[in-house]
Amino acid sequence: MLEACGLHFAYAGRPPLFVEFSWSVAAGETWAVLGPSGCGKSTLLMLAAGLLRPQQGDVRVAGATLHRPRPRTGLILQEYGLLPWATVRQNVALGLDIRRFYGPDGRHAPQDERLEDHAARVDYWLERLGIAPLADAYPAQLSGGERQRTAIARTLALNPDLLLMDEPFSSLDAPTREALQILTLTLCREQQLTVILVTHALEEAAFVGQRILLLGRPPHHVPCIIEAPHPHEAAYRHTPAYQALCAELRERLEAEECS
Repeated sequence: MLEACGLHFAYAGRPPLFVEFSWSVAAGETWAVLGPSGCGKSTLLMLAAGLLRPQQGDVRVAGATLHRPRPRTGLILQEYGLLPWATVRQNVALGLDIRRFYGPDGRHAPQDERLEDHAARVDYWLERLGIAPLADAYPAQLSGGERQRTAIARTLALNPDLLLMDEPFSSLDAPTREALQILTLTLCREQQLTVILVTHALEEAAFVGQRILLLGRPPHHVPCIIEAPHPHEAAYRHTPAYQALCAELRERLEAEECS
């Protein structure tokens, strides 16, 4: 589904983050990318989204080299990205309205985009995310969890096949964060999406990821990959397997910091 092939990336005037870095994600997998601030997690996600270009190497999605963002890739950010003057319904419909404006040109919208079912898709995701009663409310009237549900609904309404998430739950309280993790993963599994979630919280990586890409101190050459159970159930957080995985991730991160 996604391949990073021999990536080299550095911001101007700064040491490289990735040097000859290769990594692959199979269709339908759920990955967590874990590491401390400044290690390159979000940069890797932006490369996967086509919002950054490597100085060397390629990023390929579904076999095609990325030269720009692709319409089948969904991106969810920590800041929600909601229009403050638009209602919840209007925010959820925003991406579909843009697609209707451009039409199915293969750049702004997939060539097989159906233009006649947009209203039904908005209604469906308002219901699935539990925000239909808030459809006429504005972002300022919402809690953080409700805003993030709106952002998730807006993205899933676009029928992505690849979902990229950059610390989408980090600003939420623990019960809201954990509930949204389960809901988002359940919806992604239903839609058979490939998911990559960036986080600096090892507990979140241990719960979310089928596989975990651990990034320590850059530059990154060879990916460090940890296999993990992936039950998508709240009870998993209380199991010895989960606690052992969290302990392993903590140990690895601490060792990397001291190396």
